[in-house]
Amino acid sequence: MNTTKWLNTALWLSIITIVYNIVEGLVSVYFGSTDDTLVLLGFGVDSFVEVISGIGILHMVSRMQRAEIKNFDKFERLALRITGFAFILLAVGLVAGSILNLVNQSKPQTTFAGIIISSVSILTMYFLMQYKLKTGKALNSEAIIADAHCTKTCLYLSFILLASSLLYQIFKISYIDIAGSLGIAWYAFSEGRESLEKARKNQLSCSCGENCH
Repeated sequence: MNTTKWLNTALWLSIITIVYNIVEGLVSVYFGSTDDTLVLLGFGVDSFVEVISGIGILHMVSRMQRAEIKNFDKFERLALRITGFAFILLAVGLVAGSILNLVNQSKPQTTFAGIIISSVSILTMYFLMQYKLKTGKALNSEAIIADAHCTKTCLYLSFILLASSLLYQIFKISYIDIAGSLGIAWYAFSEGRESLEKARKNQLSCSCGENCH
């Protein structure tokens, strides 16, 4: 496969990532609010923030189709800043929600939707991660390889959702949903911090190895 075809593959992977996160976000937020499960609600909001980041990646890949790039442009830096602040706000909101649920002893009605959504997400994110890695290596592109590593973070979040949803469905202990929410809050804060750092340094590669966005 030549460079043009690999770049087209990268473009389609970006589009699939954006569309999937929109659908995942809508479904997760709906069931998260309906079933009163904070971890699923946070997972859904995280998906919407991923869309903003995905648009920045899509824009970057479209630039790569026209010429070799060295740095982020103005639009991509703006997308990174918005993504960074949105992730940090999400983390703060999840911590606050966890405290309120702890004080009020609130607990989900069911976490069955979280089990289904996280299972689908694990399969999807694994597929996207593998193909992004393959594409990035074929193009010798640090930016696309970094995006693949960032997709791995979404995979980790899906495992957190699956674990907390399964455990709650079995034991019905409210602290499990709170623990899952705090786990997503930690990843959201880490992603937000790294996004802001990348925008500040104007670098195409992930500075945090495999756990960044």
